[in-house]
Amino acid sequence: MKVWHFNEMSHHQAWEHAGESVRVDVPSRLYDPVIGADLYNRYLDEWALCDELGINIMVNAPHAASTCLSSICTIRLAILERETKRVRLLALGMPIANRLEPIRVAEEFAMIDVISRGRLEMGLIKGAPYEVALSNSNPATLMEKYWEAHDLILKAMTTLDGPFNWEGKFFQYRKVNVWPRPFQQPHPPVWVTAGSVKSAREIAERGHVMATFNTGWRTRGLFDAYKERAAELGWTATPDRFAYLGLVGVGDTKEEGFRIASQIMDHIRYNPIVASQYTKPPGYYPVDDMTRALRSGTKGTVGLIATPMSREGKVIEKRRATVEEYIDAGVVFAGTPDMVFEQIREFVNKAGSLGHLLMQGQAAWLSHEDTVRNLTLFSKEVLPRLEGLTEASETPVRGFTAVA
Repeated sequence: MKVWHFNEMSHHQAWEHAGESVRVDVPSRLYDPVIGADLYNRYLDEWALCDELGINIMVNAPHAASTCLSSICTIRLAILERETKRVRLLALGMPIANRLEPIRVAEEFAMIDVISRGRLEMGLIKGAPYEVALSNSNPATLMEKYWEAHDLILKAMTTLDGPFNWEGKFFQYRKVNVWPRPFQQPHPPVWVTAGSVKSAREIAERGHVMATFNTGWRTRGLFDAYKERAAELGWTATPDRFAYLGLVGVGDTKEEGFRIASQIMDHIRYNPIVASQYTKPPGYYPVDDMTRALRSGTKGTVGLIATPMSREGKVIEKRRATVEEYIDAGVVFAGTPDMVFEQIREFVNKAGSLGHLLMQGQAAWLSHEDTVRNLTLFSKEVLPRLEGLTEASETPVRGFTAVA
């Protein structure tokens, strides 16, 4: 199993003054450039440390959000490709349905791939529902636009015999001719995020790596949908096709690990503070998913903002849940190294297979010192034990029911 350190680079000092929304409507006067400069350099130092620890790097790129200080993931990767030498660099990712220039995306990723000598993992994502208003997009056609941008980017990266024209529904280009071409051929590995069965099947049709964020025990249903579609197409989906993002807090004692996890969880506690008009734009989510969510009464159980559920199917209240409740929901792995390993092992058993753990090892008010300690202890005491842990073992796991 490969592990990737993820940090959203929050400007958490603004959260308590942000009012009803930490995204979109939050005024930029709450951003302190002096504090921001310290945070940027601190976060980059923590990612650079991963090169020594053998933990790969993951970055993302929300917009107009106090929860994330980077709206362009390629800027961070451009810095980190020179500060690191060994680890893989994952952008998960680039919201291509909301970005106006797919060719620019192809150019930026190709350049990063060449400078890093082929260490780039290329995440092409739909983008969060909060960003629809920012980009003036039509949420009902966003997935159609996404797949056109996806196809254009890959064609631009893999066409080596001169310019081509592109006449699409959403994009029109003359003389597309990307220089440089990528280091990895035919292009860097592609990752896509998924929160619905429909998306899982579409990703499987293209053979990309599929990642889910904090989906807990719903993850098995999404992974199975991918596997089923792959089987229909005549190929077997191996563990390296599946990734899961969870929060990780490791300490010498259970109490220390839980304290670290609880501080990281503040990111989850503040994330739901978004004006309601931005959370579910009409047409953004598949009709089947919205219908199921409305019938179940769990308002957030769609897409990447899925409401956590316990093993028994109980809804976890995001802002008030304890570390123990989040562990029970499969969203947090916390405690001593032994406890964290066993929790991850149990999750793999429930998910069926897992090739990539996206480890959110820093967020919110967790200090630099605690972050370094968290990453270092995980690297020394947990990471070596995950090497062969990619598929479910014969050891039974209690309380599991697959949910599509």
